[in-house]
Amino acid sequence: MSQIGEHLRELRRRRHLGIRELAARSGISHSTISLIERDRISPSVDTLSAILDALGTTLTGFFSGLTSLVPSSPFYTARDCIEIGNYDSISYRMLGVNFPNRTILMLHETYAPGADTGEAFSHQAQEAGFVMSGAVEITVGDERRVLKPGDGYYFDSRAPHRFRSVSDEPSQIISAVTPPTY
Repeated sequence: MSQIGEHLRELRRRRHLGIRELAARSGISHSTISLIERDRISPSVDTLSAILDALGTTLTGFFSGLTSLVPSSPFYTARDCIEIGNYDSISYRMLGVNFPNRTILMLHETYAPGADTGEAFSHQAQEAGFVMSGAVEITVGDERRVLKPGDGYYFDSRAPHRFRSVSDEPSQIISAVTPPTY
């Protein structure tokens, strides 16, 4: 979705920041920021979050800002679902980016074999999901379980959590996060 790069460039310019200054503030290289703004690469959630922090906004605020750029519809084709992850390791395809006043983050997640979200993290929300294919080890607080197709989860995201694919094939999850904090 080309609006991500355009919207990011517009936010940077409104704050009268050059790419190099934004790079220094965010810890993301100027070349990466330039590629993102020109829609040559799709940023990972962590990369986009670092850039948005340096611009004084959040992922939720950023994607809410896109609602005015894209007409709203109750239906979405596969092309309408934007990538907010990393297609090669953990893909997060987001549904409903242009839905006005969106209060839920709906994702189609795909984990490459062995892909891992890294250190456990937490945020103010609740998460739920179903494993559709493969096998995913999910850690929430001190509990850890491997979920397979048809298995699901629901937890308070304030508990540190982590996801790791333990399948030889790609693992897929359909998930929801509310409020859309990440």
